Order: sequence, then structure tokens, then C-alpha cells
Amino acid sequence: MASPKLSRSSERRPIARPAPRKVKSRWDHWNEMFWSYVPLKAETIERALTLLTGTAIVSTLLAIAIYAGIPQFIGTEIGQVVGRAGFHVKRVEVKGLDRMDNLTVYAVALDQRSIAMPLVDIDKVRAQLLQYGWIGDARISRRWPDTLVVDIVERTPRAIWQNNQRLVLIDGTGVVLEMVDPRAIPDLPIVVGPNANQQVERLYTLLESVPALKRSFAGASWVGNRRWDIRFKTGETLALPEGEDFAANALKRFAQIDGTERLLGRNFLRFDMRDPTKFIVRLKRGETAQPALAAAVQAGAANAEPTNTTADNAHVEE
Repeated sequence: MASPKLSRSSERRPIARPAPRKVKSRWDHWNEMFWSYVPLKAETIERALTLLTGTAIVSTLLAIAIYAGIPQFIGTEIGQVVGRAGFHVKRVEVKGLDRMDNLTVYAVALDQRSIAMPLVDIDKVRAQLLQYGWIGDARISRRWPDTLVVDIVERTPRAIWQNNQRLVLIDGTGVVLEMVDPRAIPDLPIVVGPNANQQVERLYTLLESVPALKRSFAGASWVGNRRWDIRFKTGETLALPEGEDFAANALKRFAQIDGTERLLGRNFLRFDMRDPTKFIVRLKRGETAQPALAAAVQAGAANAEPTNTTADNAHVEE
């Protein structure tokens, strides 16, 4: 007997139920609000963060390599290869050297870990050369394939500095150049006293204002670290006051008096102008002040300009 057929209406159908609604957390809520205000897409920011991370990693690796000396090692090896190919120092050409020994410069220039041309430390050579007093400046360059050129600027000696029973040659700024043999003293002015070398530049500036006296200048003593005693080739000494302006005025005043009365080379030993209101002249021992000479000193002091000195306070001491 055939089983009864069920109608379509009697077939069971699955009941469609709505998916459970996902409840947003507070984090999701704030995250949506954040991206709604940010003008960039999340993908763009992710790519930027990835790029920054990669850059940081590369930078860290590069720093580690530099700290380990890997680039220097590679550069040194390349330089050695270039040197073995024939590009190494064979000649040192020195220019501008007059008083200093060339062998000293050669020794400094060739004092290298490697004489391969790319590996010559030019800055080191210059720094070592500048330690020598005679060398005011030095320029070092490579002339390929095998020559190192050293161009020297020498200092010019301007005076001899006598201090603590030592004689040394100095330039216009007071830099010590070399020792001076007392048996062969150069024909240069001698400055005496502690720190006198540091005052040489100001001394020469002072003398520039009186060209006539500069020709008679033999040397000077820096007294008490505050003032100058000027010595002339004719043997006299001029005591100047303290202070650059006072000293300059006194020296100009003395030049005016000497220009009219010819004080230098006339039996005088010392001129004292430390007091701006006085002009004291001392004779050599055993000499007697002649009336005409004393009158000339007083007349010259009274006529010198600019000055506060008068004939009454300008006198000759025997």
C-alpha cells in the first residue's frame, strides 16, 4: 500500500531568525569617532608606520656598523688597493719655507700609517706642522698620482725677547720662534721682562705714531706688567706712563721736543715722563749740565703740544 504524500504546506521549513546584534564596546565607539576626525585613511597611516619602522631598523644597523668600524675598514681597504696600484706618496714638495729645515716638514708629512694617496691624513699633517713656532699657516694638498704638496706661511721675526736669562726670537704677536745664541744675536729690538712678548704688537702700534723715533728704537722693557721703558740706539731710556693713551701722548710729546732740541745723543741718560705734568732729564754720570743745554730742555718742554708741562717743571738732573 502506497504511503500517503505530504503536501507542500505540510513540509517543515527552517525558521529564519535574525542574527544576534553585536554590541559595540566603548573602545570601538571611540575608535570610530577618532577616524571620523582624522583626514587620513587607516591604510595610509599603516604604510607610514611601516616605513618609519623600516627606517629605524636600517638606521640602527648602520649605527652599529659605524660603531664597529666597518665603513672605515672598507674605506681603508679601498685606499690600500689604490696605493698598491701605484697611487702612493713618492715625493713631498715644500713651498714657502725659508728659515725652517725642510727635513722637519718631510718627516711630519710622511709620518702616516699608510702612504697610499687616498689615506694620507691631511688634517693631521697640518695640525702637527702648526705646532712649530716658525709656521704661521700650512696648506696641504694631493697632486696625483704620487706627490704631496705642503705650502708653508712662515712667521716674520720682529724682536728678541729676554726673560729669565733666556733669549728667544719672537714674531709681532709674541709667538716664540726659536732660541737665540747670545754669541750671534740678530739685529732686532730686544724686549725685556715677563709677558713682554705678549705686548710687542701694542708696542709697535705705539711706535708707528712717531716714525722719527722708530728709526732710533733699540728695545724696551715691560716694567711691572703695566708700562714701557723705551731704549734708543744712542743709549738713552725714556720712561713712559701707564695706559696706552697716556703713553702715546707722552711719546708724541717727546718726539716734538727731540725734533726741536735734539735730545738724543747729547750726554743724557734717562728721560722720565711718567708724570704728565713733569719732564725730568737725567745726565750721564760725571757729566755737567751746560746752561745752554738745560735751557734747551726747558724751552722744548714748554713749547711741546699738547702738554701740561711748563718750563718750571722741566729740569735736568745731574
